[in-house]
Amino acid sequence: MKHDVKITVLKKLFNEDLVRQFADDPSSWGPCDKFNEGDTFTLPAGAPWNKPEGFCGWAWADMQKMAWGMARGGPKRFVTCCTDGYRPVFFLLEQL
Repeated sequence: MKHDVKITVLKKLFNEDLVRQFADDPSSWGPCDKFNEGDTFTLPAGAPWNKPEGFCGWAWADMQKMAWGMARGGPKRFVTCCTDGYRPVFFLLEQL
């Protein structure tokens, strides 16, 4: 059975201490500006491998396998995040 998958932005963090310590140009970094907490995206059951319009390519690369698995009957809910250690964004994936 195929399912739509809803993606909700749960939380955005900014690890300023890590940016100051390790980034080449700390003044150019800030929290992720691609998402806002509460943003939602829906993956259609018929094409769960397509990145949602307006979605960050890096975040999509980090979660697309789980989203595809959920669309094909995997877990009903899952929390994941992008792998940006300076400014990670957390997402709730829900099987609809």
